[in-house]
Amino acid sequence: MEKKPGKHFHSIRFSSSFFMTALLVVMTTIGGSYAAAEEDGGISRENRSNVELWCVAKNNAPDSALQGALDWVCGHGGADCSAIQPGGPCYEPTDVQFHASFAFNDYFLKSGLSRQSCDFSGSASLTSLNP
Repeated sequence: MEKKPGKHFHSIRFSSSFFMTALLVVMTTIGGSYAAAEEDGGISRENRSNVELWCVAKNNAPDSALQGALDWVCGHGGADCSAIQPGGPCYEPTDVQFHASFAFNDYFLKSGLSRQSCDFSGSASLTSLNP
């Protein structure tokens, strides 16, 4: 194999090796940030601007559980539930799942987007799909 000036096989290997090392460092850093955010139960500040999350009622949650959580979150929980009251702009449809999702998300936003603020005894979950 004839060597051509300016093109060396070992520099390609070096470039690939350097690229893989740099990629590994970046992935480790990202993974560490995500793990730290997970440890405190919240979404890291860096990821809040990149990821939109909503706290919604689970489809399989019993209506009685949703109603109990809805009563708490609109009362002691401090969520603003005026929009889902009769005559409010989000009152229709008059469905406990819809109303619970609205109230759960308001509470989630007011609670600093922490994962613990979107549980409601297992009746809610986070989603990246806009409800």
